[in-house]
Amino acid sequence: MAIFAIGDPHLSLGAAKPMDIFPGWNDYVPRLEKNWRKLVKPEDTVILAGDISWAMRLEDTKKDFAFLNGLPGQKILLKGNHDYWWTTLNKMNHFLEENHFDTLHILHNNFYEAEGYAICGTRSWLFDPGEPHDEKVMNREIGRLKMSLESAGDREKLVFLHYPPVYPGTSAPEVIETLKTYGVKRCFYGHLHGNSLRFAVQGDVDGIRYKLISADGLGFCPYCVEK
Repeated sequence: MAIFAIGDPHLSLGAAKPMDIFPGWNDYVPRLEKNWRKLVKPEDTVILAGDISWAMRLEDTKKDFAFLNGLPGQKILLKGNHDYWWTTLNKMNHFLEENHFDTLHILHNNFYEAEGYAICGTRSWLFDPGEPHDEKVMNREIGRLKMSLESAGDREKLVFLHYPPVYPGTSAPEVIETLKTYGVKRCFYGHLHGNSLRFAVQGDVDGIRYKLISADGLGFCPYCVEK
């Protein structure tokens, strides 16, 4: 059994939001499916780090969720900045159960165990260089990250965020401090696309190993976190 991760699939099977108009995104859904099926086994776990579906309402995610549900593995979903369909945990869990999406699970103020690790995370927040950040949003996301980490207890934690906690010219020190406080050694994030990919901070920084997992950054191929 293994743990894989990928962010930002930006599925639009039920919405008029084609991603293949962007460079490198041509035929991205069949490419993603081919790579996924080649690597991931039914007993594996895959974390989807936000920007999962372009649907505006939860009801409109059905085609995208059906696609994901039919792929091998158990999938853990966290929120991205474009997941406008996101609602309360109870409503999302009810929707998944009602539609028999039994391989999809929501990461929101909680954690999941996989291969002895605690899978923790939240959307997080990162402001643009030179721009003041929304303190209210940041505090809310820090609270959610802490709830996820605390719920995991003493287990070794792997943290998945949508926004990068570090980026040239800016950073989210509140997020970094929280990761260090809870002894997190590995952090995975998405959100970056196109030209931004080359500026992604990856590798060890002050005791934390960062890894970019946005779909186009990975060539639409799930990244193996742990075998």
